Amino acid sequence: MSISMQLPDYLVERDPNRCIKCKVCVNQCANEVHSWDEDIDSVIAAEEKCVNCHRCVTYCPTRALKIRRNPTEYKENSYWNARTIRGIDRQAEGGGVLLTGMGTDRPIPIYWDRLFLNASQVTNPSIDPLREPMEIKTYLGSKPDNVIIKDGKLIKELPPQLVLDAPIMFGALSFGAISLSAVKSLAKAATDCGIMWNTGEGGLHRDAYEYSKNCIVQVASGRFGVDAEYLNAGAAIEIKIGQGAKPGIGGHLPGEKVGEEVSRTRMIPIGSDAISPAPHHDIYSIEDLRQLIYALKEATRYTKPVSVKVSAVHNVAAIASGIVRAGADIVAIDGVRGGTGAAPLRTRDSVGIPAELALASVDSRLRQEGIRNQASLVIAGGIRNSSDVVKAIALGADACYIGTAALITMGCRMCQTCYTGKCNWGICTQDPKLVKRLNPEIGAQRLANLIHAWSHEIKELLGGMGINALESLRGNRLMLRGVGLSETEYRILGILPAGE
Repeated sequence: MSISMQLPDYLVERDPNRCIKCKVCVNQCANEVHSWDEDIDSVIAAEEKCVNCHRCVTYCPTRALKIRRNPTEYKENSYWNARTIRGIDRQAEGGGVLLTGMGTDRPIPIYWDRLFLNASQVTNPSIDPLREPMEIKTYLGSKPDNVIIKDGKLIKELPPQLVLDAPIMFGALSFGAISLSAVKSLAKAATDCGIMWNTGEGGLHRDAYEYSKNCIVQVASGRFGVDAEYLNAGAAIEIKIGQGAKPGIGGHLPGEKVGEEVSRTRMIPIGSDAISPAPHHDIYSIEDLRQLIYALKEATRYTKPVSVKVSAVHNVAAIASGIVRAGADIVAIDGVRGGTGAAPLRTRDSVGIPAELALASVDSRLRQEGIRNQASLVIAGGIRNSSDVVKAIALGADACYIGTAALITMGCRMCQTCYTGKCNWGICTQDPKLVKRLNPEIGAQRLANLIHAWSHEIKELLGGMGINALESLRGNRLMLRGVGLSETEYRILGILPAGE
C-alpha cells in the first residue's frame, strides 16, 4: 500500500490539563476528526480530516482545544509553492478534479480597499442621520425615459419594481446546497428587514412560500422546481446564466444530498444527481434570451420584473448591453470572488474578473448608450461590509447581493468544504442531525441584526458625504478617489487619484 504524500493542513492541540474527557468534540465533529480510544481512555484526533471549522473549539466547555495550521514547511520556492504541491499530490492520489467551496482565496487586488469616499466639510456641511431624514429605500426595475407629474401625481405608470428598505439583498443560495434551516433564516430575515432573498436554482420549498413576497425565484439551465406556481409566487424572476465562482460552468448537486424534501422541491428523483448544464439549451443568442425574458413576463402577466444574472467576464459590458436591450429589468453581475457550494478549484481561481471593474465598465457602457435607465444593476461577489455597498453604489450599482457574508452571519467559518455535505454548523448540509444545529429563528435574528447595522452605517456614510438620499450617490464617481492604482485601473473605474 502506497504512503500518502499529503500532510494534514491543520494540527489539533489538546491540553491534557484542561480536557475533562466529556466527548463533546467527538459528538460535534461531522468530519470524524475526534474519536474515543477505549484502550488509552482518551480522545484522539485524525488530523488529516480536520477542515478548521471551529466547531469543536467553540463547543469545548473547558477551552482545551486549539487548531493550528501545520507548521511543516516545504522547501522555499515562490513558483512551486506548498499550495501547488498539495494540489498535485491530491490529484496524483485521487485522479479527480479538485473541488472547493466558497469564493476564491487567492490574493486578488481588493479594489474596495483602494477606494476612498469623499466627506463634507465647511462649504458643504455633513448631515446628521439621527436627526435629519435619510432615504436609502431602493427601487429595482426598468425606469421610463420620461415621467410626467401632474397635480403631484405620476401619470406614466412605472414598470413593476422591487422595493427594498436598504440596497442589500441575500444572494442566490439554493435549497439542496444549503439546508432548509438556512433557507428559512434568510427568508424570514429578508421579510423582517424589507429586502429580498433569492431561491437560487433549487426551487421554493413549501415551508418558504409564506416568505415568497420577498423572494426572487431563479430560473437556471436545469429548470429545477420551475412551474407556473413557482414563477407567480416570487416578487421577481431571475434567469441565471452564470455565477462568479464558476463562469461558463453549470451546477452539480450530488445525489446523496437529494433526499425526499429536496427531491420534491427540485422535482427530480430521490438520490439522483441534480446537474445543471453550462448553457441554457434554449439560449444561444440575445434573441433567444429575449424570447425567454418575455415568456416569463407573459407567464406572470407582466407584473414582475425579470432579472438576468451573469458572471463578471472580460466582455461583460457588451453582454450587459445586450441583456438590457433584450428586455431585462435588472442585470445582476457576479464577480470572481463570488461564493459557491462546489466548484472546480482551477475554474474558481482562474476565470472571471473582480466585481468592481465589471460594475464600473457596465455602468459606463449603459450610460454611453443611453439605456442605463432601462435596467437596474445589482452587483455581487465579495461584498463584505457597508462601505463596500456604498462604494458599489457610487460606481453605479443600484443594490448589492450578499451571500458569503450572510453565511458567515449564520455561523459559517469558511472551511471551504461545503461540497462534502458535512457542514458542522448546519448550513451547507442535508444531514438531519447537522441541520438541527442551525435554529432558523436565531439565524434570522442574526441576519436581521446585520442588515440593520449595515443600514445604519450606510446612513452615517451618506451623512458624512453631505448626501441625504442614496439616489444622489448612485453612479456619482466624483465622490470616490483611488490610492495605489494604475492609469488603466483609474480609467476603467472612472475615478480620480486621491489628491486630485
